Amino acid sequence: MAEKVVLTYFNGRGKMESIRWLLTVAEVNFDEVYLTKREQYLQLLSDNALMFQQVPLVEIDGMKLVQTKAILNYIAEKYNLHGKDMKDRVKINMYSEGVIDLMEMIMMLPFTQDTKPKLDNIEKKAKERYLPVFEKALTETVFLVGGKLSMADVLLTECTLMLEEKFTGILKDFPSVKSFQGRMIRIPAIDRFLKPGSKRRPQPDEHYVKTVMEVFDIKELRL
Repeated sequence: MAEKVVLTYFNGRGKMESIRWLLTVAEVNFDEVYLTKREQYLQLLSDNALMFQQVPLVEIDGMKLVQTKAILNYIAEKYNLHGKDMKDRVKINMYSEGVIDLMEMIMMLPFTQDTKPKLDNIEKKAKERYLPVFEKALTETVFLVGGKLSMADVLLTECTLMLEEKFTGILKDFPSVKSFQGRMIRIPAIDRFLKPGSKRRPQPDEHYVKTVMEVFDIKELRL
């Protein structure tokens, strides 16, 4: 029996959430170790488990992987979610990194004191820079690249749901993206992931922020 995948991160979304999504769609079981105390993080450093002193950490195939994009690419390649050839892969990576750029702006909101200008900026960029790209692509095809499900589709689905949590109705001017989202959430693995009791994490709250700051010894929120 294959060794189970183990994720080490906080009990919240952050950069690990996309990894949870991708493993779920690949139908890979995984366990999680939640960081709750600074001592756990210091022990990981002492064990040389974190190449750049950062999490997420994913233990898979006898390796300890760090750096979110590298982890996502490995999972996508291993589970046939990375296209059929190099040209597919580079398109998938471009779409995926664009989505990640947008999601990372949302991830930083809980650590920001004055969120209004940040929210306005995210909404503007989503509508003017990111969503038009995906609307154009999905007007012509069911999936973003190569006519089959890929990492880019999974991450875009995650992102659209994150956007709708912050901006109700943001997809109304992007019907192809909204239709795509509707198709994706009917995939059985995703449907289960979106139900209560799954390994999907809720939106970050004050407890999540406090834990992250304590583990990393951060003294105050960003402006």
